[in-house]
Amino acid sequence: MLLSFRIWVKRVAITIFILVIALVSIGGIYEQVARSRVAKDFPAPGKLVDIGGREIHLNCEGNGTPLVVLEAGADTSGSALWQPVQEQVAQFTRVCSYDRAGIMWSDPAKGRRNSLAIAEDLHKALRAANEQAPYILVGASMGGPYVMTYTKYYEKEVAGMVLVDASHPEQTARLAQATGEPESNPIPIAFRALAAITWTGLPRLVLPDAEVPELPSQTAKAITAYQTTSLAAAFAEAAVFEDSLREAGTFRTLGNLPLAVLSRGKPWSAFSEAEQTAGGLTREQFNRAEAAWASMQAEEASWSSNSTHQVLADSSHVMQLERPDAVITAIKDIVGKARRADANP
Repeated sequence: MLLSFRIWVKRVAITIFILVIALVSIGGIYEQVARSRVAKDFPAPGKLVDIGGREIHLNCEGNGTPLVVLEAGADTSGSALWQPVQEQVAQFTRVCSYDRAGIMWSDPAKGRRNSLAIAEDLHKALRAANEQAPYILVGASMGGPYVMTYTKYYEKEVAGMVLVDASHPEQTARLAQATGEPESNPIPIAFRALAAITWTGLPRLVLPDAEVPELPSQTAKAITAYQTTSLAAAFAEAAVFEDSLREAGTFRTLGNLPLAVLSRGKPWSAFSEAEQTAGGLTREQFNRAEAAWASMQAEEASWSSNSTHQVLADSSHVMQLERPDAVITAIKDIVGKARRADANP
């Protein structure tokens, strides 16, 4: 009887193992087919530029100088979130958005994806595409430290800068101190697991669609379609988040470089109850955090003697979607200052 039971258990275990292997294999085939379909249905809007064995997606429009370069924040959407801004900036000068390595249409890269590696990639991509300096660098959120790092190493190429609610080198510690909350892991374990098994097709089935009403539906669909393949790259950047902030923090003197700083100012009362709950902070904690953020934004404006600072009381963090008009106006102002400086050296 015992022997029969053991044989039965063994057969069940073997059957389950075979089923798991079959399901994983089917999932892997499904993911490969899905990726082929996505590449066909959502082709890159710009061009793929070879920077030495891998390609970076660079999307440029318009004519004129200086060239405006749009650097996205730390997520899986890449250049797509800049669409409302880029279309309007292209009316008065040349403008390029791009996807960092592994995000959206760009090939992944090996090694640490810190701000220095990102600056080097951007420099190579602009050179390979024959895009000419000087550049106006526009950095949103974590894109702020990235453009500061670029300016540190390629300062002669930069004619101006716009920081769009940009991250500050000391934000992690200062926000933790303001809220009384401990510093958290930037990548939850569940998301790490999803990034590790994208090849099985499971993340494509369980991740929610991107909801970005400010963008055309086709663009939002493209973000959804590519988010599973962009996860690993976004997490690779998050893993060295503090290293990138420290690198950017070593360069905070822009001299008289034209600089515009845009900062969020949306109060607690302007958020819905669901948004307030999702933030995970009490009203008091939120207000302390926003006060700390405002202080850091004012510090960023002090990095140049030729700067402006605007606080947008009707916008939260992603203001290139919430207030693209303000971002466009700030870029136009910096472009104008750079042109006048070039005409009167």
